[in-house]
Amino acid sequence: MKYLFGADIGGTTVKLGLFTDGGELLEKWEIKTNREDNGSSVPEDVVNAVKQKMVERGLDKSEVLGLGVGVPGPITKDGTVLKCANLGWGVFNVNEKFTALLGLPVRAANDANVAALGEMWRGGGRGCNDIVMVTLGTGVGGGVILDGKIRAGAHGGGGEIGHIRMNEDETRICGCGGHGHLEQYASATGIAYLGAEAAKKDPSSMLAKIDEITAKDVFDAAKAGDKAALNVVDEVCEILARALSHVAASVDPECFVIGGGVSKAGDILTDTIKKHYGPNIMNALQNTEIRAAMLGNDAGIYGCARMMLDVTD
Repeated sequence: MKYLFGADIGGTTVKLGLFTDGGELLEKWEIKTNREDNGSSVPEDVVNAVKQKMVERGLDKSEVLGLGVGVPGPITKDGTVLKCANLGWGVFNVNEKFTALLGLPVRAANDANVAALGEMWRGGGRGCNDIVMVTLGTGVGGGVILDGKIRAGAHGGGGEIGHIRMNEDETRICGCGGHGHLEQYASATGIAYLGAEAAKKDPSSMLAKIDEITAKDVFDAAKAGDKAALNVVDEVCEILARALSHVAASVDPECFVIGGGVSKAGDILTDTIKKHYGPNIMNALQNTEIRAAMLGNDAGIYGCARMMLDVTD
């Protein structure tokens, strides 16, 4: 049996995991992300945490296939990070830097993409080799997995479905500077905004009694039968389903895996997406499954570890 390490680097903490090559998570832990001096100590901190765990577990280098690393920013196929604003990193090759420190193979990829790979391997996308993961959180992110491998594209931007333009007439500005993007409707922030607008129009709604409406409030009210909230959920899921139909027409995945905080809404979310997906897609693509993610915050470390199964050098 061989072992794999995964390190999902975030702006506050680095999540780490030790796995068997069969995908069993043996242990997970966290270290603080030291962002001082533009995050210059992060590579060494992560590598030291891995080395310490190898000593604790009595693992020899010959037993470890390597370390997969997820980074919060765009990264090229060869492991060159273009910029990580959350860490303060500029441009450098993550694979080369970490490999030199660890003395074992290291592969790095964008954090959303490794989460998608993790869900394919041991989560909601299990049993499929071609999936698209959609992460509905503060923003909308995603990852494309084809033939069991991350497809990040020429510029590392593959899977950024949150910035598909869905409404040419939208005047509000997206965080990226554009307007009418999916993220403005299907993110937790977007759903809360639409909920607040609905409450203004319908004072009898449960939402009108809430001072600061959240996405969870909208879904809870919808589950309770509130008409205004149900209309918001239907609008959000119709827009999201149309966006997924655009992606499916290009990528043709076996399934979409819906994750992120908004996905905790459960069946009301996935069932309403399914309702609107069919009418928006050609007949040949009608059977694309829409599933819920299963790994939560651990998806990243699973995906990081999974990358190392394809490393042969």
